[in-house]
Amino acid sequence: MTLLTETRKRIVPPRTASRPSPLARAAVPPLAPGALPGLGHAAALLRDPLGFLGSLARHGGVVRIRLGPRTVCVVTDARLVHTLLVALAYDCPRGAVQDTLKTAFGDGLLMSEGQAHRDRRRIIQPAFGPDRMGEYLAVMHQVTEERAGRWRPGQVLDVAKEMNHLALEIVTRTLFDARLSEDATHAFHRALPDMVKGQIVQSLYPNPALARLPLPVNRRFDAAVRVLNRVVDQAVNGRTASTRSEDGRDTLPALLRAATDPATGRPLTEDDVRSEAITMFGAGTETVSTTLTWLLDELLRHPEVEARVLAELDEHLPAGTVPTPEALARLAYTRGVTQEVVRLHAPNAFLMRTARVPVELGPYRIPAGTELLYSLTALHRDPVRYPEPLRFRPERWQDGGGAGRPSFLPFGAGKHKCIGEAFAWAELTVAAAAILRRWRPEALPGSRAREVVWTTVQAQGLRVRLAPRDQRAGGGERAAHGDGATHGDGAAPSRDEPAVPGGRCPLTGTPAAPAARPRPPRPPGELRAAADRHADWVLRHGLLTPAELPGYRAYALHELIGHSFPRARGAELDLLVDVLGWFTILDDRFDGTPGGRPAEAHALVDPLTAVLDGESTPPRGPLVDSWRELWSRQSASMSPEWRARAAREWRACLATFPAEADHRARGTVPARGLGLADTMRLRRHGSCLYPFMNILERVHGADAPAALHAEPALHRLRANTADAATLINDLYSLEREERQSAAAFNTVLTLQRARGCTRSRAVRAVRGRVARLRRENEDLRRELRHRHPAGRWYLDGTRELVAGVQAWTSTSDRYLVPDSRPRR
Repeated sequence: MTLLTETRKRIVPPRTASRPSPLARAAVPPLAPGALPGLGHAAALLRDPLGFLGSLARHGGVVRIRLGPRTVCVVTDARLVHTLLVALAYDCPRGAVQDTLKTAFGDGLLMSEGQAHRDRRRIIQPAFGPDRMGEYLAVMHQVTEERAGRWRPGQVLDVAKEMNHLALEIVTRTLFDARLSEDATHAFHRALPDMVKGQIVQSLYPNPALARLPLPVNRRFDAAVRVLNRVVDQAVNGRTASTRSEDGRDTLPALLRAATDPATGRPLTEDDVRSEAITMFGAGTETVSTTLTWLLDELLRHPEVEARVLAELDEHLPAGTVPTPEALARLAYTRGVTQEVVRLHAPNAFLMRTARVPVELGPYRIPAGTELLYSLTALHRDPVRYPEPLRFRPERWQDGGGAGRPSFLPFGAGKHKCIGEAFAWAELTVAAAAILRRWRPEALPGSRAREVVWTTVQAQGLRVRLAPRDQRAGGGERAAHGDGATHGDGAAPSRDEPAVPGGRCPLTGTPAAPAARPRPPRPPGELRAAADRHADWVLRHGLLTPAELPGYRAYALHELIGHSFPRARGAELDLLVDVLGWFTILDDRFDGTPGGRPAEAHALVDPLTAVLDGESTPPRGPLVDSWRELWSRQSASMSPEWRARAAREWRACLATFPAEADHRARGTVPARGLGLADTMRLRRHGSCLYPFMNILERVHGADAPAALHAEPALHRLRANTADAATLINDLYSLEREERQSAAAFNTVLTLQRARGCTRSRAVRAVRGRVARLRRENEDLRRELRHRHPAGRWYLDGTRELVAGVQAWTSTSDRYLVPDSRPRR
């Protein structure tokens, strides 16, 4: 039995003492001015919903309004909305708007709460797994091509109506593998507005009993519900509803009918299946079609943006190519355009929650039973977070501006976050690409999109005349706006550089897997120049003093980056050196008193985590300010999936500092209260190797394939990579850490204490473990390359990381003990 073994035991960092609740200091939210006798603010809300809701932020983060006899609290601060949706999700379930639909459609995913919601989400989740996205993209592309192929030159389109039909067909074909009749499609779209209007009116009734009166709005709502149920039944009970689709995948109805209710152990009822199906039809049709309409409208207003989108499509998604997740990940500018459309034209005008118990929301006290309303449109047009909020500026997303949560919440947050977020982003891009490639819409005079507000902000009135787009025009527009098209490494191609191949195999004509662009050897002096720029960056941010800089530069961190990221150039090289340097300076802080005092450790780490959470005003200081800049540079142009994964793993990395400090303070250091396996798991996340494995994708210019990220074998390979680098670090830092006053989390020292073995035997055990990890990783790479050849560059990059750590630690002054450092 080896000295160093693995277990699956999970580390639970020691709990810190909870802070006393400031309930006594909580304040009652202020009342918005302008309430009319009897009506309250209802008239202002109905007259100009978006203007009224947007005006409330100046009065407070939570503001009371009166709607007739009812008092509603409007949450205007994005951070408090995030708190409402995440931390208070259990105490503040969905409100009156959703209750209206629950009465009509049952207790489905959109309407359920608590354990019932978690159970139903678990059943539906496989339909939206990353392994399905490639299949869905092909269907989305086919549906849009078929529909756009039926249009004719000179034809005038009602864009909102046409996008409604397109979105409905995409949902029907992808999730249900069904085709609706033309009559059913028209019936669905005629009924949807009556359902939406009835939903909002009934939610505002002072007494729910009014919904049962034979009022015109109630009769139209009930008729719309009956129509929508009939249309959904046609899809749910179609040919493939209970079987696998033609391409072998399970349809959503088949997944539902094969599932059992965890609460009862019985199969789901047909009412359950219909409830979930109608949720997908409603949620997946109106909001997406509205966003597509706004997208086309904004491109008509901004032809220079349209030209850049077409140029990027030419480069990364050539005409005739079936989209793949990897191809979409490379469309950074196009993604920024769609994000800006969603920001400026958030589909949800307002949503509601209800406090079932007394809660605190920031500094405010919210009594039980209070209805809480928030407007995504108002949040996304907040001038504090989005300068010039009413201007369409896709470039704000290229530098990460506004992208961090909680200021951008188009799909919600927390346990009720939209399950189809990745599906919707993909649908927007694929549909827009197919339409723009074939047609050049020309707006008719005076017929631009206008906002019509119910529960959603609909786009109505846009009518366009279709002109065929010459396929050669894309190249001309690209030449005219060539500065918008870049290589994966961010460098614009030169005029003399040969064109990149069209992305298809020359023999078979099938789409080729994306590969890393070959790069010449790094020019002499480039690493040294990056080190000089990093030194200036460190001094500029106040991370070190000029007197401290020479000793720090002796670490030669740029050489570690050079070994580990041999293809990094320019801005990407600078980013890598800056991130590593920043983390090293942070790590050195814990060689002092914060390393053994949990309160000091939290004081250093918590503001850094707040940056990852999207909080715009954490305590300022050199470490926080420089980290905010680094996080923006890391996440710029990357996908939401990448940002979420990177933020999660940076949080895990930063959390190890207070955890180690707490263990030292309690005396539960390695081998003295903290087991070897737990120590390894803690060290694995504390090494920052996980974040640097994510930055491999930043350097490459695209996410690794989603299907590769879903592989358990990749998770093991990543853990092995972090462990190997940590153990190599332990071997070379041994002497220095042994001389520290604080207990060192070093595996060699831990083995000596835990096993009572000699230093040489512990060193041999660690070296043997490193060798085994490397051998296991090579086996995992061969297995994963066979299944995911498009991700080979990522798999090879993890090997280069470990090799780089080995090469650098054996030569760097970083781990010399203070009295043995050579004079320079």
